[in-house]
Amino acid sequence: ESDVQIQPPILLGDNCRIGSRVLLEAGTVIGDNVTIGAEADLKRPIIWNGVLVGEEARLSACTVTRGARVDRRAHILEGAVIGTLSVVGEEAQVSAGVRVWPNKKIEPGATLNINLIWGNTAPRNLFGQRGVSGLANVDMTAEFAVKLGAAYASTLKPGSQIMVSRDQRSISRMISRSLVSGLMSVGINVQNLEATALPISRFAVRKLGVTGGIHVRLHPDRSNFILIEFFDEYGINLSKAKEKKIEGAFFKEDFRRAAIEEIGNITYPSQILESYAAGFDRLLNISHHNQRQFKVAIDYIYAVSGAILPHLLNKVGCDVVVLNASLRQIPPTLQEREELLAQLGPVVKALKANLGVQVSANGEQLVLVDETGRAIEGERLTALMVEISLRANPRGTVVVPVHAASSVEAVARRHYGQVIRTKVNPTALMEACRENFGVVMGGSAETGFIFPQLHPGFDAMLAIAKLIELLTLQDQTIGQLRAELPLVYYQTQMLRCPWNRKGSLMRHLVETHPPEQLELIDGVKIKDAREPDNWILILPDAGEPLIRLVANGRDRNWVDTALKEYGQRLQNIAALEDAMYFDLEPPV
Repeated sequence: ESDVQIQPPILLGDNCRIGSRVLLEAGTVIGDNVTIGAEADLKRPIIWNGVLVGEEARLSACTVTRGARVDRRAHILEGAVIGTLSVVGEEAQVSAGVRVWPNKKIEPGATLNINLIWGNTAPRNLFGQRGVSGLANVDMTAEFAVKLGAAYASTLKPGSQIMVSRDQRSISRMISRSLVSGLMSVGINVQNLEATALPISRFAVRKLGVTGGIHVRLHPDRSNFILIEFFDEYGINLSKAKEKKIEGAFFKEDFRRAAIEEIGNITYPSQILESYAAGFDRLLNISHHNQRQFKVAIDYIYAVSGAILPHLLNKVGCDVVVLNASLRQIPPTLQEREELLAQLGPVVKALKANLGVQVSANGEQLVLVDETGRAIEGERLTALMVEISLRANPRGTVVVPVHAASSVEAVARRHYGQVIRTKVNPTALMEACRENFGVVMGGSAETGFIFPQLHPGFDAMLAIAKLIELLTLQDQTIGQLRAELPLVYYQTQMLRCPWNRKGSLMRHLVETHPPEQLELIDGVKIKDAREPDNWILILPDAGEPLIRLVANGRDRNWVDTALKEYGQRLQNIAALEDAMYFDLEPPV
């Protein structure tokens, strides 16, 4: 990249890839076929051939030998040596002078102070918060996908039907085909939807009557990661119990092999889009002949989520302008998405559109732009979607994650609605929407929004249509709706925390606060004794060595003070327990 900082002299081998904003200090030696991620900081390391260094990693006068991998934000100090084909996990730290023998794995967030000679650390889990994820074509290879498909198939009855779908990218096509091979080898029949938006895939699981489904896509938060999601018969992500069964089969390699005549078949279902469109239309009350003309600008951020959305909106009389609909094999970074969102505002104003939408995560998530060009995202977007859902369905029930702002309850009180809070993970949200009576909407801006009348998954396309429906029927603008939302102060902060410290920190918080102030749906939520709408949530991250602090209140000073106080408190507890590092990131 053009913005790499190089301080000569350095030695750089052939066929290397250096990411943006990387710093290479004088004395750095890099072999052939090495990949350095964006914003990595290399201070005189010696890096052998075929090494992969992740984003924001820091290497200081160390040696990383052939084929090793240093993951994102890992830190290797002076004099350390990483052996051939070893892996240093995300946020891990290797102390000065430590030797790691070949083929070893250091867990994410761990701090290694002694030589690692014997033993080979097993993976913590195969499944994360959303499914199985890993570096594209490094962790998530064709061979891995075949084995994963066979492991999943081994937990099913022979002859079962499984739906498989993917996004439009080439890497996803390769992985999905490998999964199909693994499924067929164990005698499972595959209904292959090929490239399909994720909401339509979830809908198709129930429509086709299959036992389950698999969807392959680039990870919505990590552009170089693949995410494989597994669904049950309702289109909901698998329960933890089912995930554990797949993990057991995968690690034990306990696969059954089908006889030649029992090998699974592949079919390609037709008219799935038409079925989804028919269900979509049934949920809307907009008449073609009795509405004002509505103009919508849709930004696909170079990751087409399914060209069906403009067609669906045209059917209800909307004039749709589509932006950035060409496909890029590497999706935009978070910074690029923010730049595209900033560009969408002026486009909406210039077109005199009623609404702008940025659609992401293979059709699951969205950010809105009102008629004045102002973005609506985060907790404001969550409150807005609750408002439109309960306006259309007074006394209805909405489902939100435990960390959603208290503005959700304030909106629900206006419409005599009920709020159910769940764990943060997507499976909990989807299950709550399916199992509870009278749910009209679920989710949040972070995960996407669920309208369980159509299917139990997150669906940005239906969220957009529902918003247009309300604005049309009530003859309002999105800016007017936004102005009516209750004001709540809300901030988040991340603490880096080793895995083995999370449990003791949570236990300390529970033991040092009165039970009436605590809510333990997920993590530890501590309510202010004087004002229940003031609270702070301490939430361990399920996939990374992090703890999230979320502060919510009616008063900005209370929110700022609570974040500072509890951030310092957790640092002090960790220091008492000899945590080797506990780095505080700035508020966002």
